[in-house]
Amino acid sequence: MALAASIVIAIIALLHLWFLVLEMFLWNRPAGRRAFGLTAEFAEQSKVLAANQGLYNGFLAAGLVWGLWLGGAEGLHVKTFFLGCVLVAGLYGGLTATRKVLWIQAAPAVLGLALLLAGNA
Repeated sequence: MALAASIVIAIIALLHLWFLVLEMFLWNRPAGRRAFGLTAEFAEQSKVLAANQGLYNGFLAAGLVWGLWLGGAEGLHVKTFFLGCVLVAGLYGGLTATRKVLWIQAAPAVLGLALLLAGNA
């Protein structure tokens, strides 16, 4: 169970690193506009806000990697905290932006938390 949790957490961290790249560096490029369904004009107008959002996604990824690196009880607490942050962000995004965020961000966080807690019960 612990290995499965670590794999899921690593995948979530990689996803958030990808979100960082999309939001900070590709937001107003074709790949970023396609990923988020943006017009060129809106992407240009909102690129500073998107970069800020991307930075926060990078912090989530860094926290998850930190938890994996720590391992043990310390790592458990760090991973639980950052998965909780990802879950809250996913729920908020799903309610305010698009329901797709529930599946891309919140659902993996729930899976990661369930595996993490089951492996440490």
